[in-house]
Formats: sequence, C-alpha cells, structure tokens
Amino acid sequence: MKKLFAEFFGTFWLVFGGCGSAVFAAGVPNIGIGLLGVALAFGLTVLTMAYAVGHISGGHFNPAVSFGLMVGGRFPAKDLIPYIIAQVLGATAAAGILYLILNGAGAFSREGVGAFATNFYDSPGYNNRSYSLMAAFLTEMTLTAFFLIVIMGATDKFANGKFAGIAIGLALTLIHLISIPITNTSVNPARSTSQALFVGGMALKQLWLFWVAPIAGSIIGGFIYRTLLQKQDNEG
Repeated sequence: MKKLFAEFFGTFWLVFGGCGSAVFAAGVPNIGIGLLGVALAFGLTVLTMAYAVGHISGGHFNPAVSFGLMVGGRFPAKDLIPYIIAQVLGATAAAGILYLILNGAGAFSREGVGAFATNFYDSPGYNNRSYSLMAAFLTEMTLTAFFLIVIMGATDKFANGKFAGIAIGLALTLIHLISIPITNTSVNPARSTSQALFVGGMALKQLWLFWVAPIAGSIIGGFIYRTLLQKQDNEG
C-alpha cells in the first residue's frame, strides 16, 4: 500500500504543479511564466517527487512509464493495474483541487483548445497551427519512447543513481519544450485523463490518443533499452 500511496501523491504533485502552472501562471500579463515556465514546472514535479518517494514505489507517476518498465524487465506485471489506478486517482484528485481553486475565482472554462491544460490534436492551437492526428500520435509516441530510454538508462544499476531524478526531470522538461505547441504535451495518460474529465466534450473524445500513443511509445522505449542498450553483468 505504501507503494500505491507514493504513486498517488507523486502523480498528484505532477498534475497539481505542472497543470497548475499552466492554468494559473502561464499567461499572466507581464510576469507570466509562459511555455518555458510550464515545461520547467512539469520537470520539477518529477524531479522533486523522484527524490521524495521514488525509493518507495520506483517513482513512475505515469501509466505509460509503468508499461515501459514492465516491458523493460524492471517492473512486475502483477503490479501494473494497481499502479495505474493509483496514478489516475492521484491525477484526478489534483485536477479536482485545481478546478475548485480556479472556480473560486469564477475562472473555470471549458471553452477553447487546451482549456484547463487539456491535450488536443487536429485543432488550431498555439501559433494557430493545427497538427493532425498522425502528427500528434507520432509526437507522443516518439517522446515517450525516449523518456523511457532516459528513465531506464538513468536508473540502470551501472549508472550513477544519485543523479537519476535530475536526468529524468530535465528530460520531461525538454519533452514539454518540444511538444506543448503540438499537443499541449501528454506523454502521461493519467495527466491527460484528469484534465479531460473536468472539461469533457472534445477533450474526452480525443483522450484515447493520449493513452494509446504514450503507452505504445513506452513499450518501444522499454524494448529498445532492454534489447539494444542495457549492459549485461558479463560485459566489459
């Protein structure tokens, strides 16, 4: 149960900090944190929780990461569903508190692309560009695959594990810098689900992609690291 609580609180912090920064602070006139600030916020949530509770649960905070680590031989299949449930519940609890805070100012809105930090595709978003379903799928799949490679490499027994949280947090920051203009960045089905549940409509209709693409990418990344990159004990 401690592992599940760690995943709940870790995913809660990721959504509250990452999506919260996007909802409250990104567009504040003159002092808003913008794209760079939101990207850093997501990275910092993972970095801080990796050191806070990563030693308890492994610090997944993301159903796609759990899938990828299972494929990579780092995580038992029997724990997959409980971890995913804890992650989705943690993300949804965070989204609920974000909703209450935002609604306290009468500012909650379901209108507009990316409302309440939801993910999207095939809709004019930032810079008035509309990325197709295929482009969004390829983005989410590719970035999640590399995220898994970074996670597995940074936490490998041959790596310096003391710096794993920093590498993983910075990788997530980079991922957001690349893909916020494309899909508002998911690479995390729990994060996408929590926001879509409150917005509904198109966000829920498009949610399937932000489960399928990240999980597909994580499986690819886990397989690549395990079969092509992972150093064996008998290797020099």
